[in-house]
Amino acid sequence: MKHLFAAFAVALAAMPSLAQHVKITPVGSHPGELCANDRAMIFEDPTGVRLLYDPAHNLTSGDDSRLGAIHLVLLSLMHGDHVGDLKLKAVGEGTCANSARIPSPYSTTAEVVAAKNAALVATRAMGGFIANKVRGIQGGGAKPIGFCPQSGGATTVPVASVCTSQTDLGGVFAAKTAEAKQGVEITIVYASHVNNAPPSLLSQAQQDALKADGGIVEYGPATGFVVKFSNGLTAYLSGDTGIHSEMKTVVNEYHKANLAVLNLGGNPGIYFSGAHAMNELVKPASIILTHVNEPATEGGKLRPASQTARLIKQLKAPAHLAISGRTMEFDGAGKCVAGC
Repeated sequence: MKHLFAAFAVALAAMPSLAQHVKITPVGSHPGELCANDRAMIFEDPTGVRLLYDPAHNLTSGDDSRLGAIHLVLLSLMHGDHVGDLKLKAVGEGTCANSARIPSPYSTTAEVVAAKNAALVATRAMGGFIANKVRGIQGGGAKPIGFCPQSGGATTVPVASVCTSQTDLGGVFAAKTAEAKQGVEITIVYASHVNNAPPSLLSQAQQDALKADGGIVEYGPATGFVVKFSNGLTAYLSGDTGIHSEMKTVVNEYHKANLAVLNLGGNPGIYFSGAHAMNELVKPASIILTHVNEPATEGGKLRPASQTARLIKQLKAPAHLAISGRTMEFDGAGKCVAGC
């Protein structure tokens, strides 16, 4: 019997990732709150891979002290409140309803990618746009930014130089640390939304042409992500999206996502359809609510009269608020085990 227990202990020791948790830290405008403009979120895999999801308007600069090491930057769409045509004037300045922001001429996404020497995970259309902005930050003589090198089907992080993923809808990008046997797998999935770039990030000639015709420039489809972590957690990062059938067929039935990070908002309607999307289509074990477009909390507590509060009452799975600066930990089954 002693030998049996010893063998069991050795087996457990050989599978450390199964007992480890993914750490998720929202990065917003006001510490301890979930505010109107909050979108950005840091994920840390047990193996050490760290990714930033949608830098948005939530950073003071590419080297904002709250970020720490960032190996990957995920960009879901080109709207200003995701790519980051504005950045925080200072953390906590302004109100929770309207944080104080200033222009970010190259975008906060490009700033982080450049400052952290990170890999950008996005469709090739968006990746090309951000790559040019990064070269603008780097200055004259900067080399063209290429696709991330792969070895054994994965990119080793940290990367030697800024690179972009060679992925589009349905594409898979894997990243791992040099010491890890297993990495993080990121799949780009469909989002039902438009994907036009903010005029302030376009050239003056492009701005003038668009203004003359009342047009917009779209950079391919809007997207979300399914991120599979080394401990088994499978997170659906919805991006801005309306309800759609692939939430069931792709996200639930194929990827079997057990955590949903759900972007809220009146347009494209998830405040109204989100309960059905989560309860009947995605069916995650837990939900993190972000992109609320309202001051959802006050003093760190959910405002009872908020749209966010009304939606939470309709959700079957435990719903957690993306409180800025609060680190949540999730096990491989999608259950929050700390910080919620």
